[in-house]
Amino acid sequence: QHSYSFKSYRCALVCLLPLLKECNSELLSSVLPFQGAGQDVGRSCILVSIGGKNIMLDCGMHMGYNDDRRFPDFSYITQNGRLTDFLDCLIISHFHLDHCGALPYMSEMVGYDGPIYMTHPTKAICPILLEDFRKITVDKKGETNFFTSQMIKDCMKKVIPLNLHQTVQVDDELEIKAYYAGHVLGAAMVHIKVGSESVVYTGDYNMTPDRHLGAAWIDKCRPDILISESTYATTIRDSKRCRERDFLKKVHESIERGGKVLIPVFALGRAQELCILLETFWERMNLKAPIYFSTGLTEKANHYYKLFITWTNQKIRKTFVQRNMFEFKHIKAFDRSYADNPGPMVVFATPGMLHAGQSLQIFKKWAGNEKNMVIMPGYCVQGTIGHKILNGQRKLEMEGRAQNGPLLDVKLQVEYMSFSAHADAKGIMQLIRMAEPRNMLLVHGEAVKMEFLKGKIEQEFSIDCYMPANGETTTVTTNPSVPVDISLNLLKREMALGGPLPDPKKPRTMHGTLIMKENSLKLVSSEQALKELGLNEHQLRFTCHVQLQDPHSDADTLHRIYTHLKSVLKGYTIQHLPDGTVIVESIVIKVSSSAEDSNTKVLLLSWSYQVIIEPLLKKSFLYPAVLANPPLKSDVISSFWVQTLLQFPDSNKHCGITES
Repeated sequence: QHSYSFKSYRCALVCLLPLLKECNSELLSSVLPFQGAGQDVGRSCILVSIGGKNIMLDCGMHMGYNDDRRFPDFSYITQNGRLTDFLDCLIISHFHLDHCGALPYMSEMVGYDGPIYMTHPTKAICPILLEDFRKITVDKKGETNFFTSQMIKDCMKKVIPLNLHQTVQVDDELEIKAYYAGHVLGAAMVHIKVGSESVVYTGDYNMTPDRHLGAAWIDKCRPDILISESTYATTIRDSKRCRERDFLKKVHESIERGGKVLIPVFALGRAQELCILLETFWERMNLKAPIYFSTGLTEKANHYYKLFITWTNQKIRKTFVQRNMFEFKHIKAFDRSYADNPGPMVVFATPGMLHAGQSLQIFKKWAGNEKNMVIMPGYCVQGTIGHKILNGQRKLEMEGRAQNGPLLDVKLQVEYMSFSAHADAKGIMQLIRMAEPRNMLLVHGEAVKMEFLKGKIEQEFSIDCYMPANGETTTVTTNPSVPVDISLNLLKREMALGGPLPDPKKPRTMHGTLIMKENSLKLVSSEQALKELGLNEHQLRFTCHVQLQDPHSDADTLHRIYTHLKSVLKGYTIQHLPDGTVIVESIVIKVSSSAEDSNTKVLLLSWSYQVIIEPLLKKSFLYPAVLANPPLKSDVISSFWVQTLLQFPDSNKHCGITES
């Protein structure tokens, strides 16, 4: 048995070190979401301890904070020494900042020199987004205690790129394998394996294909634990076509009345999805209103989508040679001065939660006009401007305004249209069916919604589901399966015995000899085992003595026993041999008189170990009692059998077992 503990914590990581010590001696495995992800969205950073190995999954920052709470507090892992001494590797699932934003801070400022794994597209795009955010935070806001451009470069030198479906051996015992996750370009789920123990971490994923990416997929790998995001734990989305129609209708109506439409997006992902949608609509409707995208990012996005075309969906890959879907005719680069231009326009601006950058600047300018509209196409973390306006807040305190100064009055229309590339409740259930985990753990979601989904998962799949909060520990005990090869001869012999064909969904008992050789197990016939191991065969027999009262001679008593057994054990081979023995299959019966009393007969029973005992036992009325008290040794079973069968028609006495 291996015990798995889960701990999610923001400021209670103090329990981590004792857990790590136990991992090495007791094979205690733990999953610890700290500084976020435990009943929280943002700042994903999870520590998995499995088979004595410690793996960190994602290293994100929180978009809702501008102080020390922005990054995970790694001092809870170690205050003396570098993280390299405690971690075997770090895996980044995708390039969104809530999953990779603290990476340079961890590796360069806290200190980590171990391997960092991510896919090729994530490795290419991650430093661009990190530098973009650094510029906003340091160059524009003037914040200190932040990583530098050089730190980003040094951090990325430690990255080892992953290919999909490639098994990477981190060390002699730890191996990882990446699977396609949809969500954004380069997003991956990861299967972590140490010996027979395994964990799957989904990162963010999408089970529905869209206009530029395919759906997430994973093998039926049956991990001990599936750690899944649950951003939309209670949502089942309507059809994509309906959402797209509503989105285009709202944009068109706003443009028709002369308003401006702001669509906050992250640089890659939903941005490309919605750009393809609007480009097609503008072409079809012959609309003239300009569409703009944040300067520079369109070109970079195009470059990376061309470079990693194999990560896109089938339609884009097929048509790529004739037409690149990411070269837009109607969408132009945006300049800051355009925000003050009169007339309608549509602007895609980063970042997606209105917490900083160009999207926030444009929002401030357009917020006071009722004709204008902001469409939030994705999830917004608590604390961001996006989250506040979606919850109906119409008066906003903005950073940089004088204390007690006027609040920003929000008059523009606020619309939420989920084009988020996260799996909904239906998609999460679909992934569980695909992977068939033994236990489920939900992260990256809101507590109330996670609680609802937890109940549904436990009800439908009959597996334990956990949703640790920050600061909470959950322990799970699992039984790892041990694979055993079965020899062909043994299978053939089993089939030759006849009976119904085995049901693949039900367990089937096989009798054979288990051989362990070079860390692999094999079940073979006893003859094959003796031959392979060079051993001599020995016959093991069981014996017991049973006393009964009978005034007849020994030979007469034996004959009476023979006649009685013939009458009750029809269909079995029963022989009365000249040497004074009765044989029933492999069971030998002999009769002798007691030295003290000639009327007391002693029956000697001897039998070899065979699977014949149970069918014989079924002939006895004591069979239900035997089944009610397992496990019984074979000598006791035979004694029950004799005790029952030797009730002669003319005797009311039960025989008694005196020795076994």
